Amino acid sequence: MKLKGLLLSLTAAAVILSGCGAKAAKDTKTTDDKKTDVVSGASIAKDETTLEKALSKDGTWIIVLKSDLTVNKDLVMEGEFTKADKNDASKKVPAGRKLALYDQDDKKVKTASYTLKAPKLTVKSQDAKIQGGNFVGDVYVEAKGFSIVDGKVEGNVYFANEEAKNSFKMDKGSVTGKVEIKK
Repeated sequence: MKLKGLLLSLTAAAVILSGCGAKAAKDTKTTDDKKTDVVSGASIAKDETTLEKALSKDGTWIIVLKSDLTVNKDLVMEGEFTKADKNDASKKVPAGRKLALYDQDDKKVKTASYTLKAPKLTVKSQDAKIQGGNFVGDVYVEAKGFSIVDGKVEGNVYFANEEAKNSFKMDKGSVTGKVEIKK
């Protein structure tokens, strides 16, 4: 009987201690410099510096304002981001960037709209959108697929070429100024 208890104790100790000696797995993460994968979180822009960083090619795919913001210099949204294809998770597809000028509740109902003022916003990211609030200034679009969703541009929207202009969409959006090609 004592032998049985001793064997049981030794077995339990071996099982418990075997988990403590495991070596850490090597980090085999690889990076692809051609495109940036989508980051699950968003960048919250509180001032000019955080906004510029969020809009850059090294920023995130969603840029969120939580209050009105005035910037005294030109802004540039650039960089291409990807996400997993809905039909084939092993494939990557473009993920359009979003400048979210609104707040929402946990049910994704818009609770507030904000205004971003800047002399100029140049959009170099494909399928980018301004959504949910107001941008005061001129927008220069150099990429295809730009859209304004439930938002307003108080200024002009200029396109670098016909392809960019023809792919422009508005979904409950508006522009108070000109919408034209300007080279």
